[in-house]
Amino acid sequence: MSVVDPGASRLALRVPEADDRDRLFALYSDPLVWGPDPVSRHEEPAQTQEMIERWRAAWDRDGLGMWTAWAGAEFVGIGGCAVRAGVAWNLGYRLRPPCWGRGYAQEISAAAIAAARARNPALPITAYLVEGNDRSLRTVERTGLKQVWRGPDAGNPNPTATRLLYSDQPLSPSVLTALTVA
Repeated sequence: MSVVDPGASRLALRVPEADDRDRLFALYSDPLVWGPDPVSRHEEPAQTQEMIERWRAAWDRDGLGMWTAWAGAEFVGIGGCAVRAGVAWNLGYRLRPPCWGRGYAQEISAAAIAAARARNPALPITAYLVEGNDRSLRTVERTGLKQVWRGPDAGNPNPTATRLLYSDQPLSPSVLTALTVA
């Protein structure tokens, strides 16, 4: 698939391809990147390959999903919006540590939110993060999303871990349940 540019000024945003597996595995297996959210960390390249296939299927199904992000030839990370539980767009992003602090997460988030609103404005835009992930929290709060739920982080090996859910609008009880029940 070709490069997607929904308005990001410094970044090229591209639909993930099979040959992205090794760079994505390096990102998804990096304990520095996934320290606050160990549930999502990859142990095997096969997990990464399955994730790429899910992401590509989301693009085929929903017309939007996760991108790989590039600053010239430098792989920056991933980000985008994907439909979650059929009831909301979910904003996500992960950057390589050398790319932290450059404003890339904010740029990816702005492009993803604009693309989601253009694709299906009826769906709320949400973001999940683990409490204590201050870097991600700052990015989400800068997007204008507001916290709508706080509760246990299902599946986290840390039984005291707390998951936060942010949204661009109030969520109905049924949508909130669909997004927060494990």
